[in-house]
Amino acid sequence: MEIRPDKKLITKSWLTLITISMFIVIFALLLLIIPALDSNIAFSEFNHYLWLIIIGVILLMWIIAAPITILWIKNLSYFIEDDKIVIKKGILTKIKQNIPFRMVTDFMLERTLYDRWLGIGSIKIQTAGQTQNATGYEGKLSGLINWDELHEKLRSDLTEARSSTKEIFEPPKVNEDALENILIELKKISSILEKGK
Repeated sequence: MEIRPDKKLITKSWLTLITISMFIVIFALLLLIIPALDSNIAFSEFNHYLWLIIIGVILLMWIIAAPITILWIKNLSYFIEDDKIVIKKGILTKIKQNIPFRMVTDFMLERTLYDRWLGIGSIKIQTAGQTQNATGYEGKLSGLINWDELHEKLRSDLTEARSSTKEIFEPPKVNEDALENILIELKKISSILEKGK
């Protein structure tokens, strides 16, 4: 089953960029206190250069982040297969990440403030000691509209995969009589070898 993130994930990215821009403006407003503290700094000149720098930083951030975000989300897709989850991502370098169900320990549902406002969610995939990133999660399925249904389906698939794995790796039944016969034969061979010395 192929799943693609909803377009609301792009809206979430815009909202995140707007939030970062607002924090930069608030930081700039706090920097306006500096001329008041030092009488050697001309307020109008400081104000002029400060806002030029702030506007430049915000424009540069949007020029770089906006196209990268759009391309990243357009190239993002998830495949839920019988035995694994596949995440395809990347812009210039394409990455195909396979996460087998036998390695998955848990699925964590994540809904940030913007996710809840937009009606989307994310599912983080946790594996047993396989992760290479600091978050502790091997993969993340972001921008999902029907996140709750998918979360339940993945949990049931995980339970099913674990039960089938137990059946496959269940040790065979031990035949006590056969083991006793093998032990008797080994003792006979041992005694014959000792007599031959």
